Amino acid sequence: MGLPLVLLLLLPALLPARCCEPPEGSAGAVRALSARLLGLAGDPARDPDPAVYLALRLAREHDPRLERRYLERLQDAFRHPYGRSAAEPPHTGRLALYLLGLGATCPPPGPHRSLVTWLKYYLEEDWKGSRRHGHPLTSYYQYGLGVLTLCVHHKRVREEVIRRLLTAQHHGRLGHGGNAVDTEAVVALAFTCLEQRRLVGTELAAELRAAAHGASRSMAEAQGPDGVIGNIYSTPWALQVFLATGACQTEPAFGRAVAALLENMEAFGTAPTMAQVLPVLHGRSYLDIASMRCREEPDTLTPLDMEPLAEVPGNKTVQLVVECPLPWCYELRLYDRPVPVPAAASLLDVLQAAAALEPHDFKFHTQDTPQGPFLTQVLGLEARQEKRNYWQLLTAPNTPLQMGIADYRPQDGETLILRLSEW
Repeated sequence: MGLPLVLLLLLPALLPARCCEPPEGSAGAVRALSARLLGLAGDPARDPDPAVYLALRLAREHDPRLERRYLERLQDAFRHPYGRSAAEPPHTGRLALYLLGLGATCPPPGPHRSLVTWLKYYLEEDWKGSRRHGHPLTSYYQYGLGVLTLCVHHKRVREEVIRRLLTAQHHGRLGHGGNAVDTEAVVALAFTCLEQRRLVGTELAAELRAAAHGASRSMAEAQGPDGVIGNIYSTPWALQVFLATGACQTEPAFGRAVAALLENMEAFGTAPTMAQVLPVLHGRSYLDIASMRCREEPDTLTPLDMEPLAEVPGNKTVQLVVECPLPWCYELRLYDRPVPVPAAASLLDVLQAAAALEPHDFKFHTQDTPQGPFLTQVLGLEARQEKRNYWQLLTAPNTPLQMGIADYRPQDGETLILRLSEW
């Protein structure tokens, strides 16, 4: 006997959307990447990163014992007082990620209302910059991440705070260095969460839904012929939006972007980049944290140690260029020299070699972050958050690098440009 017509019509809505899942043949590669991230998480020499913990919690398979140890290390790292000096920027983004991680913990680690209160405080502090500059003290990315986190924890957000993000999106202020995909995606996730969890009124919910779907459409339109959206590292953020809004069921860009990630798995060789890509390869977004239910999880994942990089014999020469355009400098090109280095040298090695060769002519400083060393000062010129500038890394003539200074390995004869740029 056949199924009733009404049930047949409802069946597609009742069945899981297979098109939102990674291709069946990718399971082995995704599992191996999860195991490698688990291996890196088990290294006590590495500082704990809330994004890594989030990726472990959103995976299909687990190692509960190792995840518990990693959570304990994270809790130790966040146990320090949350007060800060007036010179310090708010800790909005990092605290937001930590709270997202706590929301994904099973069993729940107990009440953390004080941390949520601190996050609300940081959001207000963060926006004080708008009185002078018209934007948050940190970035729209961190601000959007804070709003998303409050929503995931089912905390109401003042309409004024939400409208700040809506206005920024409407006026195209979410850009950073010509690539706004990460920020647009985080803000769209925040909008989708607020609308889906019914934490706003009907009229504002309709605005948020339209804004999130508009962001999803613009990301699909920005997709390159290679399937990448923005760059290979921003593509996972775009996929989170497709998953959260349900666009993954109808948007062809979703499948092409997933295929691009699977074809470029070697690009995700560090813990932060693995943590960025793994949730979407498991078919999940940060919004799934809000609906996670604690149940027995499969204790089936085994840590996989990373293989050391193979030694590359010989040497290479890299042309190192430093540029500082107006309004910061009157002379554009401040440094232009060849730098000989070993064949396996990273960009960080190139900078260190240049400083050793000409200690009076070339100096630089970096800041340690969970994503690796971040270039903050070159030739005495400091990139400052309040000035909305940063040191952009490019390969000649004008191609932005998609990796950090410790991960990118230039080719022999390549010209690398360090350019002071505006957000």
